[in-house]
Amino acid sequence: MNPRKILVTSALPYANGSIHLGHLVEYIQTDIWVRFQKMRGHECIYVCADDAHGTAIMLKAEQNGVSPEEQIATIKKEHEQDFAEFLIDFDNFHSTHSEENRELAEFIYQRLDENDHIASRYITQAYDPEKNLFLADRYIKGTCPKCKTEDQYGDNCESCGATYSPMDLVNPKSAISGATPIEKESEHLFFKLPEFSDFLKSWTRTGHLQTEMVNKLSEWLDTGLQEWDISRDAPYFGFEIPEHPNKYFYVWLDAPIGYIASFKNWCDKQGKNWKDYWLDDGKGDLNVNNGTELHHFIGKDIVNFHALFWPAMLHSAKFRTPTTVNVHGFLTINGKKMSKSRGTFINARSYLEHLNPEYLRYYFATKLTNSVDDLDLNLNDFIQRVNSDLVGKVVNIASRTAKFVQKSGGILSSTVEKPELWQQFVNASDIIANLYEQREFAKAMREIINLADAANEYIAAKEPWALAKQEGTEQQVLAICSLAINMFRVIITYLKPVLPELTQKAEVFLNEELSWKDVVKFKSKHSINTFKPLLNRIEQEQVDAMLESSKQTLEKSVEEKPAPGREPIADEISFNDFAKVDLRVAKIIQATYVEDAHKLLQLTLDLGGETRNVFSGIKSAYQPEELEGKLTIMVANLAPRKMKFGLSEGMVLAAGPGGKEIYLLEPDNGAQPGMRVM
Repeated sequence: MNPRKILVTSALPYANGSIHLGHLVEYIQTDIWVRFQKMRGHECIYVCADDAHGTAIMLKAEQNGVSPEEQIATIKKEHEQDFAEFLIDFDNFHSTHSEENRELAEFIYQRLDENDHIASRYITQAYDPEKNLFLADRYIKGTCPKCKTEDQYGDNCESCGATYSPMDLVNPKSAISGATPIEKESEHLFFKLPEFSDFLKSWTRTGHLQTEMVNKLSEWLDTGLQEWDISRDAPYFGFEIPEHPNKYFYVWLDAPIGYIASFKNWCDKQGKNWKDYWLDDGKGDLNVNNGTELHHFIGKDIVNFHALFWPAMLHSAKFRTPTTVNVHGFLTINGKKMSKSRGTFINARSYLEHLNPEYLRYYFATKLTNSVDDLDLNLNDFIQRVNSDLVGKVVNIASRTAKFVQKSGGILSSTVEKPELWQQFVNASDIIANLYEQREFAKAMREIINLADAANEYIAAKEPWALAKQEGTEQQVLAICSLAINMFRVIITYLKPVLPELTQKAEVFLNEELSWKDVVKFKSKHSINTFKPLLNRIEQEQVDAMLESSKQTLEKSVEEKPAPGREPIADEISFNDFAKVDLRVAKIIQATYVEDAHKLLQLTLDLGGETRNVFSGIKSAYQPEELEGKLTIMVANLAPRKMKFGLSEGMVLAAGPGGKEIYLLEPDNGAQPGMRVM
């Protein structure tokens, strides 16, 4: 397989606010695809940038009392931090407010002008006489002229659906200053988009887009395109148009050029030539002649800019056009649009404060297809899917078997205990690779979890924990568990584009860097390291806390809430109640995992001649072998509790917020099993 040369972009986040989970659908989708391509040995470069121009940026900066440059710098830093923590691995993240973008925007505009694809004419617009600013429709509000509903925007009524011009509103007002707009004439520049109708009809229908988008674009193409207004009047935060004082490029002209600018910025640092990927030298379609690929990932709300205006501009300016424009749908949460009042308008930072980013990466992967359908984040399903698939199935393969390999010296057996099962894992490589390539991530995840199910069924049938108790079975147990570890290794390799951080931890345990080309090789006589927990379960409390922190409400002040990690004090009890609790020192003489239990370890405790069996929810923080021989404190007179795993005869005491931060209470030196704690 010859390496491909691939350039990938995601839509540019607007430098006017925070990243939220709706944005992350796209960046996670793109990042998974890019990581997969790199794993396959291709040269795949992923660039993006903040979209930093426009009236909204200018007004936001004014509201915050800073310059637009300061405003976009602050937001860029926030965006980069959020993306990094969600493991979005850009090769370059730049800004449209850059010298590279200024030069390229002017260069492309001049080519459009030279090719007679720019027109100019006067238009009449609404104007704010107090702010001395032409007003876009969204900055004008008034009463609908049709149904008389108040507080409607200047292009359509949310109540009756009527469309109109802003000045048709009854009692129109500027949403910026409150002044009554006036009509004012101004010269504007237009890109002659209708002249590219035939080109776009051909380009959109020759494999660059999903079928749903081809059909949508056909509606515009068949009814006739309009010239595109590419200029805005001062004051405006952006690039001034050459030879047109006080006229600025409309943000949607220079925003997609930001893809080229970010790539050029990367190339300049790497000593490469950006033109190799972008300029058409007149010899034909670059997709064919020099083998480079260009793939855009975008949301369906901006498809007209990326699949009509953008390829037409590129074609006129003698630049190459995209290989694909990959369009995704919107994110809903629990089946509804994101809502601030319900706490489901969730910013990236709110999520990161409560949950592991790889949970969301995996859940989105289980939902993402190559269609334009909307994606729903059902929070109950989110908890169940992550806990069941990743913790209960994938990680469970290694956690159930690694200790038996360690007991045999930590070296994997050379025996493939069940060749036909191993071949099933080998055969899946091309199937899963093709699904990743086609952006059918949901299908790929199903294939991978099917493999995890097969591995767990094999382990359950072989019962190495029971076999290990019999004499002379060491090599058989080692062979079973070596196959299990190899199956785990393959599954983690297939999940590496989705779960890069989990993979790094698994690579430490497996003592190798996982690569797709080696996935079909059975690792024998290979040394592995001690297994440590790779991933904690999601708890409902974490999701509830995320939703609570996301609510835009003034019901309670921050001061009224408990400090992070600290629970409110429970109701008071009397001293006589407390005196009934019999606390004793206990020695942990054996600790084992509990089959099919997500939180529990089974502890055998010595109370000074008497042994007790206790099930304790400390699995996320401790390995069984760490506990054996330790002294701890237990409630010795707690009534026995019948559980589905057996009888629990007491309770050991621990403290901490949960997860890995659980700490067993230990007595000072000199304590002996059976001693009462005073």
